[in-house]
This record gives sequence, C-alpha cells and structure tokens, in this order.
Amino acid sequence: MSLTRFASATPSATPRPQPGERCDFCASPIGETHAHAVDVRDRRILCSCRPCYLLFAPSGAAQGRYKAIPERYAYLADFSLDSAEWDALQVPIGLAFFFYSTPAQKTVAFYPSPAGATESLLSLSAWNGLLERYPDVAQMDADIEALLVDGRRDAERRAFIVPIDACYELVGIVRTTWKGFDGGTEARERMDRFFSEVAARARV
Repeated sequence: MSLTRFASATPSATPRPQPGERCDFCASPIGETHAHAVDVRDRRILCSCRPCYLLFAPSGAAQGRYKAIPERYAYLADFSLDSAEWDALQVPIGLAFFFYSTPAQKTVAFYPSPAGATESLLSLSAWNGLLERYPDVAQMDADIEALLVDGRRDAERRAFIVPIDACYELVGIVRTTWKGFDGGTEARERMDRFFSEVAARARV
C-alpha cells in the first residue's frame, strides 16, 4: 500500500480554541468558543471571528481559497461495512476520515497517527460503491465536511458526517496522547470521549 505522510494536514491552530486567541484573518480578539474556516489550498484550520466567518460562508467567496466550516454533525444509522469492505478502502487502522479535496480533484482518505494525519491510497472503486449505498455521503460539502469512521471495534463500526475541523481535533488527540504500540490508556480514553461528544451532537 502506498502511504504518504501529510504533515501539513495537521492544523496550525488547534481545533479547540484557547482563551486569548485572535481571528487569523483580521486579528480581532475572539472568545474560547468561535468558528473556524479552512484554507483549502494548504489544508489549514483557521480561527475566525463571526464577521470573517460569514464573509467566507457564501459559495465561491475568496475565489474558493477559504471556506467557512459548517457545524453539521450527522450519524449514519444504517452504515455498515464488513471487514472485507473496510480493507478494500485501503485504510490500515480502524479510524479514518474521507473528504473531497478541491485542489486534488478527488476524494482523499486520512487516518490519525502519532505523526499527525497520514494519507492512505483510497480505492476509487470501493469508495464509489460506498457512495451508491449512502447518498448523504455523496452530498457532503467539498473540503469542509468529512465522513468520519470509527472502526476500532469491528463489530461496532460507526460513521458520522462531521465538520473537517472535528477530524483534525481527533488527529491532535492521537498525536499528543499516543504512547507505545497500542496507544495507551490515556489515548483510548480521550478517543472514547471524543466520539461520545460527536455522537451527542449528531442528528440521525
């Protein structure tokens, strides 16, 4: 399998904002809870004040360079992939997120690792088969929404449509807490807590 380290996929700003931050666009002070936008070309998550967020919300704003990240969380209750189908997507671990990249002009797949977000060579035929079964996935907004699959426990594989910054939040959790071969207790607990929060926010 061809794997490419994609260090720049890890956001320069952590998805969970810290007190005292400023808008990455206009430098205005922003609170602990604020919106995000994505730099489509560099795949960076940027903290945004409300006016700047609304500026990038319309389709085609900033010639498509920056996009406001939506807040939709959706749980795909009928999602089902057996081990063979999962393997066909060519993701080596049980966690992955998939989104359509406008610069790459294709759907890309990443999984969190201690080194950051790592790209996996996605099987196009396997992905197209998944789109046929789950139309909601085909309607995700390019660059800013992703299909996040939690397959750490094969018998309980779950899938969510989430904002792209949520995926990089998970990447940050893995990168900063992973220890040893299996991740360790802290990493597992943090990932469990993350997915509990995602499930609580998601509509069916």
